[in-house]
Amino acid sequence: MSDSASPAIDPQVPHSARVWNYWLGGKDNYPADRAAGDEVLARIPDIPDGARAERAFLIRAVRHLVREAGIRQFLDIGTGLPTMNNTHEVAQGLAPESRIVYVDNDPLVMAHARALLDSSPEGATDYIEADLRDPATILDASAATLDFDRPIGLMLLGVVNHIMDTEESYRLVSRLVGALPPGSHLVLTHSTAEIHGEPMLQVMREMNERGGTPITARGRAEIEGYFSGTELLEPGVVSCSLWRPEEAEVGAVSEVYLFGGVGRVG
Repeated sequence: MSDSASPAIDPQVPHSARVWNYWLGGKDNYPADRAAGDEVLARIPDIPDGARAERAFLIRAVRHLVREAGIRQFLDIGTGLPTMNNTHEVAQGLAPESRIVYVDNDPLVMAHARALLDSSPEGATDYIEADLRDPATILDASAATLDFDRPIGLMLLGVVNHIMDTEESYRLVSRLVGALPPGSHLVLTHSTAEIHGEPMLQVMREMNERGGTPITARGRAEIEGYFSGTELLEPGVVSCSLWRPEEAEVGAVSEVYLFGGVGRVG
């Protein structure tokens, strides 16, 4: 990666999207991101398992929404740096006419998204640089690509855990879900300390003290709260690795520190 970062990108401060990219084996990260990632790895060596399990969960959830729910539109907020099997690749691989809008607040994601998030000829992809804390902007801008009279898959993977105030996070998710028509689905993952306990909480405290993207853990019951007003699909909120695993995945990964679920908007 070149050091000629744009003024809006501070390579000296770790950013969650770039640390995540590092854990997934990507190259779009800086020394500060790798140092922060390595510190976490030293304490919790199976961190990359969670990153991979969440990506596999995304694939399974999008496939379900396309195949079983007939959804052809996705709003992916907190998309992170593009890797393999992004939402549009999974959806358009099954239904080329699918339309996807990505949202992130990291300028580096924007720089890469323009080049990497290519759509099938039949469908469309768009990218919005915006923050989850500004749902009005997200909804207004995404309406240029998505039809809010038809079901939409709202993807909130590993992003709500960056909203430190729980009540605020509930309000933000409720605002987004409330804008979706019946038949839409919420797909959400969130970090938790229910697997690793205090070591995970300590790692998060240290990451926050370094000045990086704030992050918090929540328990299963709190995470279930984000699905209020939806019909939570079986098996409910579980470790990402345990949400409807495919036969080849059974037994491959135990419980990971990211819980996820899928809820249908009535």
